Amino acid sequence: MTVTDKLFVLFQRVLPKTLLGRIAYRVSRSRRPWLKNALIRCFVRAYAVDTTEMGLANPIDYPSFNAFFTRELCAGARPIDEHPDAICSPADGTVQQIGHIEEGQLFQAKGIFYRLTDLLGVDRQDTVAFAGGAFLTIYLAPHNYHRVHMPLEGVISGMRYLPGRRLAVNEATVRSVPGLFAVNERLAVFCGGDRGPYWIVFVGAMNVASISTAWAGEVLPHTHGEPYRQAYDDAQAVALRKGDYCGHFNMGSTVIIVLPDQTVAWDPALAPGDPLRVGQRVGTLLR
Repeated sequence: MTVTDKLFVLFQRVLPKTLLGRIAYRVSRSRRPWLKNALIRCFVRAYAVDTTEMGLANPIDYPSFNAFFTRELCAGARPIDEHPDAICSPADGTVQQIGHIEEGQLFQAKGIFYRLTDLLGVDRQDTVAFAGGAFLTIYLAPHNYHRVHMPLEGVISGMRYLPGRRLAVNEATVRSVPGLFAVNERLAVFCGGDRGPYWIVFVGAMNVASISTAWAGEVLPHTHGEPYRQAYDDAQAVALRKGDYCGHFNMGSTVIIVLPDQTVAWDPALAPGDPLRVGQRVGTLLR
């Protein structure tokens, strides 16, 4: 860890992140034209956002900054690999890590691993099928499209909200904070069905005030920071096709998909730092 990294992490630790998250939540949802238009215009310029593929023609036509940030794209902007065995990228972003789970741990950065049980908030017996399994970690930068889609068809049969920190998930923090993805606030979604089981994990970050899902709407942090679990019976479970909208971050972050042992062959050409787009084939399902 460099001195700069240490200072950056220290700075984050002393920030009032809960207060900042609440402020970001309110400001990003403001419908005051002067405020939301200024935010949108500054953001587009600062991050060189591609506005040609937006659902609306003009960025300031969105009713709030958050509506712009979590925008849909125009039809056909993200074609989905329709091969039944193709595993597709669930998000636009960058490959942070890709590989297999070893001794119950996922690789975060050089010299840093974290436990799958900690990431998902489950007991060891609940991860037996995933021992030796596969994972893909995707970082969503501010300029990226921030909706998350299904990498495979699946039936949403449960989710877990896990409270935690709201540290940044950029490269400097990832290589400096042990177990970052297992200590940040997150939402772990379990997918069953004929192509399951697998997990999609939404990892929060600084200024991520909430996460929204296709089936439950906005998932807000509990006031007292307590975890909760939601299980769905057969009548409540939600079946989604590959490429369907799954959820989105209200501000940016990281997505991790986790699959069982001997079920995936990742694209050997993919490596950390490679860009990804929703619907792009990232691997092949072997079962």
